[in-house]
Amino acid sequence: MPKVPVWIFVVLAVLHISAVRVGIMDIDASQYAEISREMAETGSYLQLFDRGIDYLDKPPFLFWISAIGIKIFGVSNIGFKLPSILFALFAIYATYRLARLLYGENTGRMAALIFGTCQGMFLMTNDIRTDTVLMSWTITAIWLIKEWEVHKKLHHLLLGCAAIAFGMMSKGPIALFVPIFCFGSDWVLKRQWRRFFKWQYLIGILVIAVLLIPMSIGLYRQFDAQPGKMVNNLTGVSGLRFFYWSQSFGRITGESPWNNGAGLDFLLSNMLWSFLPWILIFIPALLVNVVELVKQKFRLKGNQEWITTGGFIIAYLALGSSNYQLPHYIFIVFPLAAIMCAALLKRIFEDGQYKGLYKGLKVVQWVVSVGVLTAALLVSTITFPAYSSLFIVWIVIAAIWVYLLFRKDIPHKPIMLSAAAIILANIILTHHFYYRLFDYQLGNIMSKYIKEHKIPTEDIIHYRTADPLNSLHYYSEAVITGDESQIATGKYVLTQDEGLAALNEQGLNYDMVAQGGCFRISELKPKFLNHKTREESLMKYYLLKVK
Repeated sequence: MPKVPVWIFVVLAVLHISAVRVGIMDIDASQYAEISREMAETGSYLQLFDRGIDYLDKPPFLFWISAIGIKIFGVSNIGFKLPSILFALFAIYATYRLARLLYGENTGRMAALIFGTCQGMFLMTNDIRTDTVLMSWTITAIWLIKEWEVHKKLHHLLLGCAAIAFGMMSKGPIALFVPIFCFGSDWVLKRQWRRFFKWQYLIGILVIAVLLIPMSIGLYRQFDAQPGKMVNNLTGVSGLRFFYWSQSFGRITGESPWNNGAGLDFLLSNMLWSFLPWILIFIPALLVNVVELVKQKFRLKGNQEWITTGGFIIAYLALGSSNYQLPHYIFIVFPLAAIMCAALLKRIFEDGQYKGLYKGLKVVQWVVSVGVLTAALLVSTITFPAYSSLFIVWIVIAAIWVYLLFRKDIPHKPIMLSAAAIILANIILTHHFYYRLFDYQLGNIMSKYIKEHKIPTEDIIHYRTADPLNSLHYYSEAVITGDESQIATGKYVLTQDEGLAALNEQGLNYDMVAQGGCFRISELKPKFLNHKTREESLMKYYLLKVK
């Protein structure tokens, strides 16, 4: 097994942190940013509000750390994004520590490299979600509980349970169940029944319960204690029931209204791109482990573990049973998938097993690596033609990569060059593709204009805008009203084609202050991606000053 050098992780960390340069995308990330901004402004840390309206959806931990970031760095990309990116980097470290505990130093480093370079990780540090922090707390909990199991030091268990509690405060009970899936499957297959009954668990449960008290009090005061309050168009809503049951289990039982018809194959089909360039190593790793277990009549040997494979499979089945799924829901178990890949590579490189499989994997990894670099090049030339110094440097480095691919005798070449390819691809995606997308997000365009022209935010009304405006509120550092009754002389109106037609029909007298094109950049379409046809895909926006 190759020993991944530390400098690669330094490069990887710099690339992930540099994503703070990229804007905050509508709809979800910018909504979380605006909630965090309001929290930092009002000091309401236990009761959540979105533009002044009661918010009952995601738990508060992401908003807490983002509000702290905003307090330190101001209302900016770095203020919102940096705390979550740091949690993502810690998830890489926790993956390394767990894999090292299970398989040794070199396998630990390889698992961290695989996890840190999968495409989903780059997506999470560019477009911040609650899953970014959830994933970090969950893998940290699994690592620390395994440390307790091996070294018998109580503080490891207590810290692991604390991580579970903070994970639950990031995205709900799934943070508790994934560690249970991991260790439960491992102990059952090892017939280690006594591990299910330890007095120390009572202390761990107490730690979780105590840490959840502040959030639970906030939910009770904001919702349960006010049953007449209208929340999500309903009255009698229990915040405690929503958090501890409806938001998670309700999507399986059908109690939750959220349903997008996703089937059991949905998350796996999305892994085909989000776990690049390692997905075609992961699938054989999963199959090898399952087939081996069947041959052993569902009993593990002393040197085997099912924490990773069992945790992944059961968590996948649980998540895949939900009536409503999104591609990033599976990211919580990507650290486990990375360790499974690294464990298979250990058996190939150190134990000399599966030589035939490795011959096939070498070809596959070369094809995948060339594919991701080619895709990045196409993005640069077709979507946003680039001829900057960054692009020239990138081309030179990519040329060196191609040279090494065919000429240089590098140990374990397919693996190391796969990592290099995905890093190279995401340099150009992060600092060119994603960065340029925000030239077309209405919230970014208008907040910049408002600040440059020193327009008072209280004088602006948005009217019939089809584009989400969470980013406008965040970057403008104020909630822009949508109350059309405030349209009056001296006020500014931000609108689009439908709104402009309605205002003209009403005979409103105005000056056209600014106009241009925008696009919902979270819903990319081929016509927009092609720079030659982009203008046809843009929605018009108008900023009017009422006379």
